[in-house]
Amino acid sequence: MQAENLTIWSFFFLEGFSKYPTLEIVLFVFSLVMYLITLLGNSTLILITALDARLQTPMYFFLGNLSFMDICYTSASIPTLLVNLLSAQKTITFSGCAVQMYLALAMGSTECVLLAVMAYDRCVAICNPLRYPVLMSRQACVQLATASWVTGCLTALLEASFALRMPLCGNLIDHFTCEILAVLKLACASSLLMDMTLLVVSVLLLPVPMLLICISYVFILSTILRISSAEGRSKAFSTCGAHVTVVILYYGAALSMYLKPSSSGSQQTDKIISLLYGMLTPMLNPIIYSFRNKEVKDAVKKLQDKISWHQTHESL
Repeated sequence: MQAENLTIWSFFFLEGFSKYPTLEIVLFVFSLVMYLITLLGNSTLILITALDARLQTPMYFFLGNLSFMDICYTSASIPTLLVNLLSAQKTITFSGCAVQMYLALAMGSTECVLLAVMAYDRCVAICNPLRYPVLMSRQACVQLATASWVTGCLTALLEASFALRMPLCGNLIDHFTCEILAVLKLACASSLLMDMTLLVVSVLLLPVPMLLICISYVFILSTILRISSAEGRSKAFSTCGAHVTVVILYYGAALSMYLKPSSSGSQQTDKIISLLYGMLTPMLNPIIYSFRNKEVKDAVKKLQDKISWHQTHESL
């Protein structure tokens, strides 16, 4: 291997969509609007779950964690994307790239585990309602959420540390963020350890939680079908519908990115999928839960009424 191949780059160029300057303006507006909606929607969900006593339940505790995760995930990459879409020099420092890669991996991995935890919560609530307060106590919820965060952060640390220690033969990343697969395409040589690490982590964090979610919903569906009243079945389906929609959106995009052959598809397609995966799902999560949940709608209306009352009171 040549000596220059072992150069430690102090910065990287992010190619993004620079080949399509007109598209960059459209993407800037599109990304900015989606990012603002993501911040507003997820911040509102966190606020109402903290302030409304009716939402002090395990389901909304996990939903608050999911919203915070989505804010961190998008904030790790979207601000850099917005700056680079308008600038001629689309660069990022090595440290900035490392932080961006780690946060994206950590939040994405944590969300995989948390979605499985949320499916388990719905399974216990519907299949074993009498023991639900015991099985999903406040302590149990905190432990499950902590386990999700620790698992996601540690696996991300493992992946990012291996990826950033790989010798890179260039510093032009054909992506709009420091996405790990795009960075690894710059590696001077393949690494069996890196490949095995990515494969093991991807299997543990994608198919395994997906299998647990499917098993949970098999139990949920069998229980719902035994409910005699149509109103009871409708309520049970309603509480699970939002979660199922989020799972399909999230895992559909993630599986298409990380568990497909590296030779299939173009890099441009990967960038579009990554853009949707990184912005669309975090933006839609609070909207999906709000539209399908009467309790969330009522809490939002209550918060709006409080804000309106304070504004009126201050103006008097």
